[in-house]
Formats: sequence, C-alpha cells, structure tokens
Amino acid sequence: MAADRDLEIEDVTLHLDGDMKGELEEEKEMREDGGGKDPFKNKKVHRVVSKWMLPEKVRRTYLERANCLPPPVFIISISIAELAVFIYYAVWKPQKQWITLDTGILESPFIYSPEKREEAWRFISYMLVHAGVQHILGNLVMQLILGIPLEMVHKGLRVGLVYLAGVIAGSLASSIFDPLRYLVGASGGVYALMGGYFMNVLVNFREMIPAFGIVRLLIIILIIVSDMGFALYRRFFVPANGSPVSFAAHIAGGFAGMSIGYTVFSCFDKALLKDPRFWIAIAAYSACVLFAVFFNIFLSPAN
Repeated sequence: MAADRDLEIEDVTLHLDGDMKGELEEEKEMREDGGGKDPFKNKKVHRVVSKWMLPEKVRRTYLERANCLPPPVFIISISIAELAVFIYYAVWKPQKQWITLDTGILESPFIYSPEKREEAWRFISYMLVHAGVQHILGNLVMQLILGIPLEMVHKGLRVGLVYLAGVIAGSLASSIFDPLRYLVGASGGVYALMGGYFMNVLVNFREMIPAFGIVRLLIIILIIVSDMGFALYRRFFVPANGSPVSFAAHIAGGFAGMSIGYTVFSCFDKALLKDPRFWIAIAAYSACVLFAVFFNIFLSPAN
C-alpha cells in the first residue's frame, strides 16, 4: 500500500540577496578606461551578475562580450518541466490532497524506486517529481535565483553539466546509503549549483563578494546547515506516517558541485577541456559512479 511505503523527499531553501555597494567605484574605473564614457552603460544587469558570479580579473572580459544569446534556456526549461510534472500529478492523478503528494508519484515512471533500479533513466528522471508544494517551490526558487545568473555567465552546456552531475550523484548516493527508499526531487542538482558557486566564492572571496562578504557567507552557511539539519531530522526522527527526507542526495549533490562545479565555474575565460583540474574532478566522479554501479548490481540490500 502506498501509505505503508517510505518516500524520500528533498527540501532546499536558500536566500540570496543582492549587494550594489561598490558598483559606483567599478563604474568610475570603467569610465576612466573608456575616456570618460561608460562602455557598459546598457549592461547594468550584466554588471551586477558579474559581481556575484565572477572574480574581478575576468569581469571586464565578460562585460565586453555579454549578451543574452543564447538565453538561460537550460534552467528555465528544467524548471518548467518540473512544474509541469508536479501539476500533472497534483491535478490529474488521484490524490488525497495536492499539497503533499503520495499515491500518484509513487506509481510514477520517473520516480527512483529501489525495486526498479534496472530502469536506469530513473536515476535522472526522479528530479522531475516533487512531493509537495513546499518541496517544489524551494527547489524552483533556488535554481532560478542562482541558476539563471550562472547560465548567463557560463552558458547552458556548463551549467547543465554541473546540474546533472549533482542529480546523478544524488540518486547513486541515496541508492548506497538509503538503498530501500524511494527518491524524488531536484535537490541534488540544486545543491550542485550551490556547491560550485560556494567554492568559487571561497577561493575568490575578496573579489567576488564586496561589502559585508563575511556576513553573507555566514548567512549562506547557516541556511545550508539549517536545511541539512532539517533533512536529517526528517530522515531519522520523522513520525511513522511521515515522509523521510533524503540527506544523502543533498550531500552528494553538494560534493559534485564543489568538485566538478567549481572547476567548471572557475574556467570562465579558459578552455575547460584543457584544464587538468577538470579531468581530475571527472576521474574522481567517474570512480564514484563506477563504485555505485558495482554496489547496486552486486551488493545492494535491495537486490
């Protein structure tokens, strides 16, 4: 019965606020370099994005070639797909109530199910399914707020690589550490974006975050720790009739972001395939994937 099954959900909430302090100084420098004229006066949005997403040494390169072509198609498309799947199961599939879904998504061909691990697409497609309004809103808000600026700077191919690396890492980690649980939600991908951005900020702290940088970084850490603490509580102390939250997918997605995501996001003006850090991260990630595949085939309690 669906009521007797355990469903892992992921929940992520993160708040990022903008800081315009210091923009006037950089604008003045640009005008001085351009003979008294602001060469980027029509790129105010790109200036703000560059302050949050790039270290100072490559901002001018970004502004010189910044445009919205192609637009941030990947993040927007993924978000629309996730919202559409949620609406489908909330409205057109029989549910006791649509704020927290159960029966419909448990029978979904997208959800990660330990009983159907041979259907390999489920290790990725689970990101399309969410277990409730709070669940999907948290993921959508975070991936749009952070993902769109990242895609404006790094474009869809690189952002998609990081996002999907987090999604796959999340499902494989869950299949090892919680092998008998169901899994839904895009938190693995969201945490990968967060992890990549977070590492980039740490490495280029003085350049990427102007005033009150320490306070903002502490706020980000506090929110992540709170979210993870809530996930751990829901996983181990949730009532019998509740839905356990996946902590493994959060952590694995974050580690994927801090490795692959960091190398991708730190190579804005470099050829990614020529950076040895990228291949080291890919090799480590591939080794973990191979181990997870071996575990699922030969060692998993779900066999």
